[in-house]
Amino acid sequence: MKGFKKFIWQTMALSVVVLSGSCGSNEKEPSEAGKQAVSAGTEKPSAPFSFYRNIEIRPGISFEVLSWGKGVDSIGGYLILMSDTLKNNYRSLSAEREGVLTDAWNMDLDNDGNPEIYLQLQSDKNKSDLNVYEYSGGGFNKITFPGLGNLKKNYAGGDSYTLKDGELFRSFPLVNPKDSTEKAGEKVTVQYRLNGNDFSVARVKMP
Repeated sequence: MKGFKKFIWQTMALSVVVLSGSCGSNEKEPSEAGKQAVSAGTEKPSAPFSFYRNIEIRPGISFEVLSWGKGVDSIGGYLILMSDTLKNNYRSLSAEREGVLTDAWNMDLDNDGNPEIYLQLQSDKNKSDLNVYEYSGGGFNKITFPGLGNLKKNYAGGDSYTLKDGELFRSFPLVNPKDSTEKAGEKVTVQYRLNGNDFSVARVKMP
């Protein structure tokens, strides 16, 4: 009887995963960063998943990102499924989230050969943040994404992430400027660099 119950639960879990990739019609457009970094991904979310993205790293290796939650979608969870069909290797990570998962993409910002999965979360309607996981050694390692430092007082949301020449940039309109050379609403751009498991952030001017 115990073996039969275990079989039923495994079958139900498999059905949920299969349905996530085969049903639904509310497809979402990836952000500028997502458009540049996601390769060969199909987007077919289905209940109870409010977000679905398939990120193919290379033939045979892919990451599926799913998000679920109820109500306003400000609180819920997400799941990352790694599939390596060449080595018959499968791994997963699940975590709680605060904010709505709006985008997901792959990068290797530190050029160490290990893929990084970037999850973009939106809160307070127009404020964005990233959750970052590096996949290495057969597991997911979370990398803390930094705040804006001194620029936080000039930030009120409306930000966007873009990729250029393998670099990650974040732009947002300036608020409460104290520098007489700047105006409210002027775009501020910061660049993120990754060294090991540490991000650095610096304000830059885009051409």
